Amino acid sequence: MSGGTSLVDYRDEGDLITAPDGACLFQPGDESAAYLIVLSGAVRVEQTNAAGRTVVLYRVLAGDSCVLTTTGLLSGRPYSGYGYAEGPLQALAIPAPRFQALLARDARFRELVFHSLALRVGELTDVIDELLLHRTDLRLARWLARQPETVLHLTHEDIAQELGTAREVVSRTLKSFERNGWIELGRGKIALMDSAALKTYADRDSL
Repeated sequence: MSGGTSLVDYRDEGDLITAPDGACLFQPGDESAAYLIVLSGAVRVEQTNAAGRTVVLYRVLAGDSCVLTTTGLLSGRPYSGYGYAEGPLQALAIPAPRFQALLARDARFRELVFHSLALRVGELTDVIDELLLHRTDLRLARWLARQPETVLHLTHEDIAQELGTAREVVSRTLKSFERNGWIELGRGKIALMDSAALKTYADRDSL
């Protein structure tokens, strides 16, 4: 980006906001009142359908902005998903009028905003591709193989939300992975015993 400038460099243009872990930051129907730039912590953005099934669309990490917030500010449309704080959250909130003024007058800010928007849209495209084109067992194997920790403190419901599928499907698939010796299931946790085997299994649909 231009001269190494980042969105965080515009902290003087907004107000510092904080939220505790788990706080709901926005929900369907809310208006986008400010451009949010995460400083620390993360925001988990989810979509829930009429049947109550939830899928995690993406996470907004430090230095990033939220695509739903940006599109809401640019189009005037309300939020269509939920945003929750993951960990204690600190973020920069640039009020909508100031955001619009910055877009109009500051080419560097405009470039950063649309670059961040393009990255987030790319992530959404990947989520849609995973949901539509890949089997749940392959998606779950791929997701597990990507985890940096060897022990995951997650419930089957947590993972079902990550993948946008039913808890029963996740539980059944995890049991089959355990029988293969790739993972070990415990109460509220999953130990990854063979991430390489999980990755090999996940890559079957690309062969």
